[in-house]
Amino acid sequence: MFTIDINCDMGEDIGNDELIMPYVSSASIACGYHSGNEYTMQNTVDLCIAHHVSVGAHPSFNDRENFGRREMNITAEQTFRLITEQLEILSKFIKNEKMHHVKPHGALYNMAAKDRALAEAIALAVKNFDKSLVLYGLAGSFSISEAQKAGLKTASEVFADRTYQDDGTLTSRTQPHALIENTDDSVKQVLQMIRQQTVTTISGKEIPITAETICIHGDGKNAVAFARTINQLLNKEFIEIKAI
Repeated sequence: MFTIDINCDMGEDIGNDELIMPYVSSASIACGYHSGNEYTMQNTVDLCIAHHVSVGAHPSFNDRENFGRREMNITAEQTFRLITEQLEILSKFIKNEKMHHVKPHGALYNMAAKDRALAEAIALAVKNFDKSLVLYGLAGSFSISEAQKAGLKTASEVFADRTYQDDGTLTSRTQPHALIENTDDSVKQVLQMIRQQTVTTISGKEIPITAETICIHGDGKNAVAFARTINQLLNKEFIEIKAI
């Protein structure tokens, strides 16, 4: 039987976390730097516990104005501190629960995928905080290879609601057709990535991909429908949905 994790970025003041939570197995919670506050962090953690969903941190650049999606110049030392601060913030709301994973957000996530030094700094910060944490990163990227080099467990992430370039990177949100907004197209891509371990790029090329966790963006306009439909289809296909 195939097993796959479905994760969603949550605690971002979108207002649909409670509707999505029954359909995912892990949640990456905004730590206050790109979105979120004490109330949203506590509420999202409580929802995770109620639905038996693994709790993860979703650290980002300190950039609420741009929702953490603007690239920034940052040193390894600054990156280490940035990640550590946000893990410490979220851990206060988890209390007796165990933090399961860390998944960088937005521009930080995309930059680390291509920047070995940045990926290494993130991995070292996570390891220093708790070496048992799983690092979620773009499949086939430096985020995964540097985390593995640091001795961390990793989850190669693929996306239900984003299109891909021929080099395996995500199509930039500034470009047309970056987002998948049709449920049938999303489901088709998800099944291909799980069963065939390939994805069809925006140019029509089929490339290999490692799919261990599927991301659904909580701020997508079809996020609830995507989560529900994908969950139902995977169950119908006898694909087990389970956190890494």
